[in-house]
Amino acid sequence: MDYAQSLWLFSVLLFGIIVVPGMDMFFVIANALTGGRKAGLAAVAGIMLGGAVHTLFGALAVGVLAQLPVAIFQTMILIGAAYMAWIGFTLLRSAITVDAIGTASTRSNWVAFRQGTVTCLLNPKAYLFVLAVYPQFLRPEFGPIWSQAIVMGLLSVSMQFLVYGALALAAGRGRDALVGNPSATIWIGRGAGALFLVAALVTAWHGVTQHAAP
Repeated sequence: MDYAQSLWLFSVLLFGIIVVPGMDMFFVIANALTGGRKAGLAAVAGIMLGGAVHTLFGALAVGVLAQLPVAIFQTMILIGAAYMAWIGFTLLRSAITVDAIGTASTRSNWVAFRQGTVTCLLNPKAYLFVLAVYPQFLRPEFGPIWSQAIVMGLLSVSMQFLVYGALALAAGRGRDALVGNPSATIWIGRGAGALFLVAALVTAWHGVTQHAAP
């Protein structure tokens, strides 16, 4: 798998996890419904900052893991692939529906931004995701880790902006689409699960073949 293929797979996987209805998405819509588009976009900006911090965390973690013996590093890759497969399996079996999206208690765009950042940073699943996924795509053979991290960080915040920003600009329709179409949210979750399973298989194959290489 070359660098272009790696970035493509990462982008698809990233889209899959962001588009699944969750805490960040609900926070954006709630702020947009309460404070208007500006408040919704402020919440998006805060979440994007949190996403950038997650990328920094992932780059630092990969830098540490890369110093480990090859066998241990490859074992970590396989563990990460297993974790991605578990996420995919649970999403495929899930029936994600949204009953209601409440209002947010933000009083200004600055509060929406700050709370969006904190909400993103305090999500423990995000750190598990980063630890499982980033070692698969931040690879020494692709060049300096820091330059790869910048590219992945830009991809992450851009994807967050495209998905969450669109919902902030059309909050009412976004809410109605999530609440009023339970079958759509179910299939979004299951589609993301399939993406995770494919990514897990590719990652596991890459880890095994690289480990077996002389």
